[in-house]
Amino acid sequence: MELTRRQMLVTSGAALATFAGLPAFASATDDAIAALTGGASLGEGVITLGTPEIAENGNTVPVEVSAPGAKSITLYADGNPVPSVATFNFGPLNPSRSASTRIRLAKTQNVVAVAQMEDGSWQMAKAEVKVTIGGCGG
Repeated sequence: MELTRRQMLVTSGAALATFAGLPAFASATDDAIAALTGGASLGEGVITLGTPEIAENGNTVPVEVSAPGAKSITLYADGNPVPSVATFNFGPLNPSRSASTRIRLAKTQNVVAVAQMEDGSWQMAKAEVKVTIGGCGG
């Protein structure tokens, strides 16, 4: 049987219509968070995440994060080609459990902070940053 161009277009259109209704696949950020936490549930409300609402230049976006009682905090940028941005580990002599840095964002996206607490639980905070000029070649 020979497949004509018209049959190919109809088949492709039907396939697209079928897959358009399916739920979206997990993003690379969701996969990275699941790998970090081992699939544990994430609480909210403990982490303070400070980011600008609008970043004029995505090359240097300031980020401040703090989580009292955290052993470590990992930052993700869900629109970057590589979502993992930074990990901060805190020892018992660090009373503030906070850090600040500048990150590079490719486009308007969410910055996600995931903290492992001393009691073994996981906390998450998310903030959207609107980028006018992308920093990762965008």
